Amino acid sequence: MAWRRYDEAPPGLDRQRTWAFGIARNCLLNTRRGIDRSEALAVHLAHAVPTPAPPGADPESVVARVNLAAAWRELDAADQETLALSALDGLTAPEAGRVLGISPVAYRLRLMRARTTLRRHLDRRSTSTPTDPAEASHERA
Repeated sequence: MAWRRYDEAPPGLDRQRTWAFGIARNCLLNTRRGIDRSEALAVHLAHAVPTPAPPGADPESVVARVNLAAAWRELDAADQETLALSALDGLTAPEAGRVLGISPVAYRLRLMRARTTLRRHLDRRSTSTPTDPAEASHERA
């Protein structure tokens, strides 16, 4: 990161060294915050896992829940975090952008891409998963 802003470096070797250490420290802190957010997201998701469907629940809704859970696990951590900030935490784009250290526009772009990826995973699962329980038991046999 320091080489990107080298023209902003103060004059003098000692001051440049201190400046470079400050940039390194900030990079490490940002990395630590990202790790902390990922760990907090994992804990949040563990508590947000839906309860099993009640007996007699609509089979299609059960299949949809199973497909959603499986599609969620296929997302990378960044997409999960992006979707969770909006869907689970209810943050607006400006709020979520501040959490991630990006602009609201950049956050909305990430959210759109994460939703598209999740939809693609869901579509793939829905076309490969039989919705009729008789078909499902026949395929397992």
